[in-house]
Amino acid sequence: MVGARNTTRQTRFECFWDRPLPGLLEALETTPAGLSSDEAQRRLRLYGPNALARESRFATLIGFLRFFANPLVIILLMASVISIVLSDQVGGLIIIAMVLLSVLLNFFMEFQARHAVEAIRKQVAITAAVIRDGQEKELPIADLVPGDVVKLNAGDLVPADARLLDVKDLHVRESALTGESLPVEKIARELPQGTHGVTEAINSVFLGTDVQTGMGTAVIVSTGCETAFGEIAQRLAARPPEPEFGRGIRHFGLMITRVIMALVLFVLLVNILLHRPLLESFLFSIALAVGMTPEMMPTIITVTLAQGARRMTKKKVLVKQLAAIEDFGSIDIFCSDKTGTLTEGEIVLDRHVNIRGNDDVNVLQLLYLNSFFEAGIKSPLDAAVLKHKPPPISEYAKVDEIPFDFHRKRLSVVMRRGGLG
Repeated sequence: MVGARNTTRQTRFECFWDRPLPGLLEALETTPAGLSSDEAQRRLRLYGPNALARESRFATLIGFLRFFANPLVIILLMASVISIVLSDQVGGLIIIAMVLLSVLLNFFMEFQARHAVEAIRKQVAITAAVIRDGQEKELPIADLVPGDVVKLNAGDLVPADARLLDVKDLHVRESALTGESLPVEKIARELPQGTHGVTEAINSVFLGTDVQTGMGTAVIVSTGCETAFGEIAQRLAARPPEPEFGRGIRHFGLMITRVIMALVLFVLLVNILLHRPLLESFLFSIALAVGMTPEMMPTIITVTLAQGARRMTKKKVLVKQLAAIEDFGSIDIFCSDKTGTLTEGEIVLDRHVNIRGNDDVNVLQLLYLNSFFEAGIKSPLDAAVLKHKPPPISEYAKVDEIPFDFHRKRLSVVMRRGGLG
């Protein structure tokens, strides 16, 4: 079975960044010259396409039916059936209409969010530069297999987990995988002896990351769901825990059910003790249960949450589950470790103040001179400074630069203003 072979291969290449490169190439049965087209096709049939697992074709239907698995909805549907049986077709149909309106609105919002996520996914580059038959070709990412050799350049998305063969000033942004917003410098050498984690694997690149600067060549080791990013995607695809708001609604529905059943039994028992007709007492109890059922509650909850989701959409926040709106609104303190994890990973210069906390144009000028004239790779902080409205620097000229070191913990540029040093 293909699945069994995939599991075996994943175990064989676990922590591939710690393995000697010659042994890894031998295990992959490949060379730095890449694979032939015939061999690549054979491996594609063996390991499957280089893509994350997709949802089942019945996922939409299952998602729709899941909205009916709610105690409050079940109570309302039972009440509507009872109303219709008791010849109150209008009342029963009204209850059914309210339930369907609530379910359809919930389903529409979730389907819309899922469609938006799929549209975003389609915007991602779907090709990569691969060496096949000794020639560089541009092929779909889904056709890549273990053993393929790929070329990486600035701006490329890494198409799979791969071991680097050679690099030139290669810096990769791994925030999607590790949460670190700063680019990581990559090497094509063996790591020191010992076991290293993904965050320490500077001789390898991983699916879901992107090349910031430089170029390199890498041999693919893992594809699709067997990549580090694929494992994260599989965990996220699992059924999420029940939201606190959803749990509250479920408990409320169960409480309403218990209260209604207790009152119905109590009223029926009292009528029996008063020697009233059994059928008439039973019908009265059922009518009381239908009357106590909050028919409008699911609709009111859904409409209110949908309104919140629409307002958040205008602020470029995509809500996949309406119940998350209430949970999000209940947060008092929200903590995030750093930029790049939940944000765009871009720093913005908001103010430039002196030691007294007052805005000072001289501070901005010194910042701008340092960021503008420094050589080498610009940091995100430099990029933020350079995006700000520039102060006057035309009369300054660079004299020298003192590189960053861990003793001074700074990079300095020596400037000359006019004829003064």
